Amino acid sequence: MSETSTAAQPSPPAEPTPREPRDRGGLLAYLIGHQSGVVIVVALVISLLVGAALIRYQGVNPAYAYETLLREALVTDGALTRTLQKTAPLVLTGLAVVLPLRVGLFNIGGQGQLVTGAVIGAWVAYVAGGLGFVGALLGMVVGVALGAVVGWVVGVLKAYRGVHEVISTIMLNYIIAGISFWLAVGPLAAAGNSGIAQTELIPEAARLDAVAGVPVAFVIAALLAVVCWWVLSRTTLGFRFNTVGANRGAARYAGIPLNRIVILAMAAGGGLAGLAGALEAEGTLHRFQPAIAGSLGFDGITIALLARANPLATLPAALLVGILRTGAAGLQFSTGIAPEIVDLLLAIILLMVSIPVLGTWLFRSRAAKVSVASTSWGS
Repeated sequence: MSETSTAAQPSPPAEPTPREPRDRGGLLAYLIGHQSGVVIVVALVISLLVGAALIRYQGVNPAYAYETLLREALVTDGALTRTLQKTAPLVLTGLAVVLPLRVGLFNIGGQGQLVTGAVIGAWVAYVAGGLGFVGALLGMVVGVALGAVVGWVVGVLKAYRGVHEVISTIMLNYIIAGISFWLAVGPLAAAGNSGIAQTELIPEAARLDAVAGVPVAFVIAALLAVVCWWVLSRTTLGFRFNTVGANRGAARYAGIPLNRIVILAMAAGGGLAGLAGALEAEGTLHRFQPAIAGSLGFDGITIALLARANPLATLPAALLVGILRTGAAGLQFSTGIAPEIVDLLLAIILLMVSIPVLGTWLFRSRAAKVSVASTSWGS
């Protein structure tokens, strides 16, 4: 009887089989999805560690050295203004590399383009100095135009003759350096300089100084970074730039004029570098000297790679380089460390961010698995 009753009772419902949670990868998936940022952070950490080891080898406390570097660049009287003044041309030379990069071109001619804008822009600002700010504006316009012409030449050679932009920009850097030196000791030389290579001082009314501690040049550079970001991300022209850089075959099939985009990208990059030269002449030296460029054009390459070809990211990247450059002199005075330590730090950063294998090394374990899990259908 009991057996019959037991058999008659309904069996309890089967418990649902627990579903195995999807492996989204957690932190690792997030890091893989943001490899660019992680590689930059790792590059900065490695460069600071190597720099700390070399500083310690010279008998100086690395923490004190880095603290001195920041203090001299940001805290002491007028330091922030000097740093922003140094950052302004760095933003523009970074943008001069970023725009061609978005089209798949590598503009390393920022040095020559900057010098072109500096020598002619300084001369125009001097001649039109009586017009005040209008004279400074004319100098900037001419600097942009002359830098754009240099970039245009490179773009035409690339588009119609297949001349690699790296080769042509390197050659033009040397050509422009020679021509600018001749101008500074010859036709445009300051009176009574006895062969010293420099132009006349720009009148005070046509100089670009700081307003409330913020250099006018930095404001212009920051606004142009925003404009470049907006153009690349919100306009048809930016879409064409990105499409050509991503897949030239697809861009050609879509009817995008490749030659025109290549020339335009190089001309725009050259114009930005030329503006950097004009701003440096009008806002820092107040005249042209052959050493005005320093390493600004080549630092733009570091900035563009740090920014991962993002115009907005050139601002913090340029600020970092500006801090290092501005604080280097004070670091040497306070600690006796050679300022070349800054060049070493920047070289290591550039090396790290330009080696694709770094990202592969950081994420080689489970990278493919997490990528598939986080991008699968239905996720």
